[in-house]
Amino acid sequence: MASTAPPRPRARPAHTQGSTHCAYTPDGSKLVTVGSNNTIRLYKTGFDGEPINIDDCQEQNVSVDASNEFFVVGSEDGTVSLYSIPDATFDKFLLRCSLPIRDVALSPDSKWCAVASDELTVKLVRTDDNTQIRHLKEHNKPTKHLAFDTKGMTATLACSDGIVYVYSLTSDEPELINKVDGVIAALDTESEISSKIAWHPDGRAFAVPTPTRDIQVVSKNDWEKQRVFANGHNGDVTALAWSPNGAILASAGKDKKILLWETKTQSVIARLDYANVIDIAWHPRDNLVSFTNSDGEVYIHPDFVPEQFAPLLKLGKQPAPFIHDPLSETSAIARRPLETRPPPIRQRRDSAGSYDSLMDGALPEDDDFVIDDDGAGYVINGNGKRVHDDLDVFGEPVSKRPHLEPEYHEAFQPGSTPWRGNRKYLCLNLIGFVWTVDQDGHNTVTVEFYDHEFHRDFHFTDTFLYDKACLTENGALFSCPPKDDTPATIFYRPHETWTNRTDWRTQLPKGEAVLAMSLSDSFVTVTTTANYVRVYTLFGIPYRVYRPKSTPMVTCASWRDYVWTIGNGPVGADGHTRLLYTIENVKRDEMCQNEDTVALPDGATLKSIFFSDNGDPCIYDSTGTLLTLLHWRQPSRASWIPLLDTKLLPRLASGRKTETYFPIAVADSKFHCIILKGGDQYPYFPRPLLSEFDFSVPLTSEPPKPKKTPNPDAMDQDGTPEPDTGDDDDESETRKLEQQYLLKGIAAAQLQDLVESSSGSSSSAQRSGLARLELEIDKTLLQFLAVECREGEDRGMRALELVRLMRDRSGRMVEAAGKIAERYGRSVLGEKIREVGELRVGGGEDDDDF
Repeated sequence: MASTAPPRPRARPAHTQGSTHCAYTPDGSKLVTVGSNNTIRLYKTGFDGEPINIDDCQEQNVSVDASNEFFVVGSEDGTVSLYSIPDATFDKFLLRCSLPIRDVALSPDSKWCAVASDELTVKLVRTDDNTQIRHLKEHNKPTKHLAFDTKGMTATLACSDGIVYVYSLTSDEPELINKVDGVIAALDTESEISSKIAWHPDGRAFAVPTPTRDIQVVSKNDWEKQRVFANGHNGDVTALAWSPNGAILASAGKDKKILLWETKTQSVIARLDYANVIDIAWHPRDNLVSFTNSDGEVYIHPDFVPEQFAPLLKLGKQPAPFIHDPLSETSAIARRPLETRPPPIRQRRDSAGSYDSLMDGALPEDDDFVIDDDGAGYVINGNGKRVHDDLDVFGEPVSKRPHLEPEYHEAFQPGSTPWRGNRKYLCLNLIGFVWTVDQDGHNTVTVEFYDHEFHRDFHFTDTFLYDKACLTENGALFSCPPKDDTPATIFYRPHETWTNRTDWRTQLPKGEAVLAMSLSDSFVTVTTTANYVRVYTLFGIPYRVYRPKSTPMVTCASWRDYVWTIGNGPVGADGHTRLLYTIENVKRDEMCQNEDTVALPDGATLKSIFFSDNGDPCIYDSTGTLLTLLHWRQPSRASWIPLLDTKLLPRLASGRKTETYFPIAVADSKFHCIILKGGDQYPYFPRPLLSEFDFSVPLTSEPPKPKKTPNPDAMDQDGTPEPDTGDDDDESETRKLEQQYLLKGIAAAQLQDLVESSSGSSSSAQRSGLARLELEIDKTLLQFLAVECREGEDRGMRALELVRLMRDRSGRMVEAAGKIAERYGRSVLGEKIREVGELRVGGGEDDDDF
């Protein structure tokens, strides 16, 4: 229910009729107003007398922004002027444009001024040296409004074509990184209707007026629509501004109203009757707002927020209104996620609050840390000795040692994506995909399959608000987080049943949330914030509950009776935890690998884990590398083997293409993924197509060379055509054979482990498949041998080594190798090969010698 309006302040005639604008200095001591006449007014906060006038200025001033020491003004004559606040005088012309200025904005550090005009290029000019100018020129339309984000890392432009253009300012050459379409209206640059970009003080989102007279919030991390302030104005929006802490949004419209909205609920808390308002400025600290109108008047309004809502202004910095706030998506463990590089040592001044207190209180500020980034190890004197015996190894008194907070790896659900606007993929794999849409009160979940001959797509209304899912050929698994007094819930739905109802639902203990879960042909596995692993049968019977040694938990995967869990382990020297994994057969109660280390490079994070179609564990990390675990069924023997480094893909060899890959699965000896372009980290809608890449063990960074064709124009010294030596062809074939030998060896080792683990129950198909693989390995070595024989006698020892690597014990493959040597006239090599064959057939060869 909207509140009654506070007492109405008097209108102060400041300028002649026309466009009038205002801005507070960051310290709140001064208010600057500009308008159509050639006078600028400086109002002193708290002083009700006449303002200071600056008459030495341009006319038709249409924009103003202020720092504590100076302010800048843009005029329709194309000039941008800089004025001194202490002297209340004109200082210099900062920039001249050939067309009217429409907006100016100072960067957060006041070192740069962004200038929008009717020209197609937006200029960034250095305020202390106006010879330094940068150009934003990829939008090709005049800019009506512009704004820096709260850190000055990006510039956002609202252009006359109805698109918000986002430029990155992290390098000397600004780069267009995104276009936000379908949010603002296409407006003439001189229109009184606003498309102003108002960044929320927490820096994670901005608000803009829409053509439907609402105010839309857009998030910075993905540039998607978030919450909307709707059904407030009956006329087009002409101005908007956040309170300094982001708890309240003020907007003005053509309906002659100023509305105050509570950010958390997007509800109107006050309606004020003021006509023709075109600019609003909040005081940095007090319950004080100033606004101007097209009549040249300024209102300085104390007690602007009604008394019952004034406490909102005293809160700390509030979060921007997301549909699904990324802050709430972090696990309830409330520990910081792993960063891409080691951070400086930090010492907390006070402990961080819970998420609930975060939502109702202040956001964490950078000022909450004391940063020690000088690299000092310990204090020594000129003789290389420690200064005091009571200092520790860090050179500080023991009582003053900083608390080193470890960097924990964040928990994640494999195959899922974060919320992007009101949509989220709950599961993406080779069976199909599950996605959900937030319908503001309930969700709509859709399950789609790739093979419609076996399963039909379905969707349902989700009142539980599921945020995680798994999908197999047998069924779908869902879970929702706890909310208020409702515990977290797990729901399993089989695709086909021979009874009336076999789906089931179970609740976790109160306050316990799901971190990650997996679904196999035998079990449901759930890892939780209480550091439990809970295993259920497919009919909902609790099978096992245990607390893993590595906590907090990160993720899990399963295949048949095997359960694979990963958690945070000991803290390394760089302050990051080491990820430890455990694989066990829960039905046999057999431990395969117990708390072994996940092989990640320094600073890398885990992106996904999954079992291959043959049941071998695989991981994909932030370096773009796919690895599989070899000999994982044998305790203490497991090792991580790289199958593919996506940075070395031939499609990226030219350097002109930039893309990343979202992992889906390993099947049919290929890596299945979704190609991401434009800096995206996750796939979005509409659902992109799956791509697949062959395995390629990283051996060299050089891409394979194309096959060389003979050049008829190439002549040797005798004037005859130069023969093609085939060196490039041999080199390319050698690389190909090296890859085949390694990859087939890995596949054979994995199949050998499977056969041995199955013991007497291993199928004849598996044993014959292993025999075929070993035969293919030997055939690859024979092809390799032929290449080496073509190279000459000096490659004889390398060629002989290839023969010794052969797996055939019958002597047939060694005999074939001897025939290849004879074909190329390598008589000495042929003799050596026969000796190897005789030893092998006679059983005298000692494999350990090779």
